[in-house]
Amino acid sequence: MSVPNCARCAFLMAAWLCAAAAAQPPGATAESLLAYARGANPDLALMLREADAAAARVVPAGNLPDPMLAIEWRDITRDGEISPTLSPSRVGSMKYTMRQMFPWPGKRDLARAAAEASAEQSNQAARAMWDELAMRIKVAHARRYELAQRREIVSEIDALLAQLESITRARYAGGLAAQADAVRALSERTMLRGELISLTAQARTVDAQVNALLARAPDAPLAVAASGRTPAEELLFAPLADRLRRRNAELATDSARVESAERSRELAYRNRYPDFSLGISPIQRGNRLADWDVMFEVTIPLQQGTRRAQEQEAEAMVAAADARREATMQRALGNLGTALAQLTGAREMARLTESSLLPQARVNLQASLAAYESGKVDFAALLEAERQVRQARLNLLAAEVEGQMRLAEIERLIGEGL
Repeated sequence: MSVPNCARCAFLMAAWLCAAAAAQPPGATAESLLAYARGANPDLALMLREADAAAARVVPAGNLPDPMLAIEWRDITRDGEISPTLSPSRVGSMKYTMRQMFPWPGKRDLARAAAEASAEQSNQAARAMWDELAMRIKVAHARRYELAQRREIVSEIDALLAQLESITRARYAGGLAAQADAVRALSERTMLRGELISLTAQARTVDAQVNALLARAPDAPLAVAASGRTPAEELLFAPLADRLRRRNAELATDSARVESAERSRELAYRNRYPDFSLGISPIQRGNRLADWDVMFEVTIPLQQGTRRAQEQEAEAMVAAADARREATMQRALGNLGTALAQLTGAREMARLTESSLLPQARVNLQASLAAYESGKVDFAALLEAERQVRQARLNLLAAEVEGQMRLAEIERLIGEGL
């Protein structure tokens, strides 16, 4: 089932989702946000309605035009014998003509095929819009997770500094440390509180952005963001590029545009041939049908200059659609390579930080704390060790979040989850 079709089904459940969100707000996972957005985002609803409208144009595009009925009142004075009248039984005669126009064979099929390609283009455009929206939601979720974790790190560092402040006060009371050490510890804690206030403000901003994507009030509650996703499979460029060629929504939209342009080009060439119409005309005299006429009409395609111009336009539209598709392909492959390289770099940085830099910083902090308590290092060295631990944890978090953002971009490009 395509994403737009899934979105249509979920759109019917929007009321249920909103009611459920009131009891348990979304936001714990990216999936919960995506499920809510499928039923609530107005931009997605707009694109789906436009796709439905395009699909509804397919049937009439291949149908015959409506027949025409003509009625003629002939000799309404009966050679001057009576006053003018419109009574069918009193005029000289009545002619009823039923006429049906028939396009040249094949034109209707081409018109229907062009409309089907146009409908597919609208459908794929809706899917592209959903893929873009899903990426923005995943990125926002990763940002929410980052801010929540940064606040947690700052709170833990603040607790550590409170412990250091107690140690400096005890050493100062015993004459083993300067008063400046206690003042610096207090100053560090004050700076952390300011950072915590800034992080809280940023979190409110991101929450408001997420709620806007979900068509909710800016201050609507969201659940605490849990950790992001990590694909089990190893990501390689060649398989991802193949999936992109098959599933990328923008590329599919351009392919449908090429199909529509090709069918329109064929129709332009088919317009060299005439259309024709058939008609039948019963003729009434008095109260009886006296005669029957049969009519055949055919268009004469004499305006060759106009048709040649239309054919040139159709050829240019096909060439433009092909060029657009190729440009989309190259741009998407380039973006895929960039995102994959950034994801690989982020993962390598996370592995290095988690396996080496962070453990070393923690060992250094413990050693500095023991050395400070025994008077072997000054308080500045202890604070520097604490900052190294904090920076290593923040670097690890930044690498994880960067990986989540690049993963969301890759999923948008290949048109499916990993």
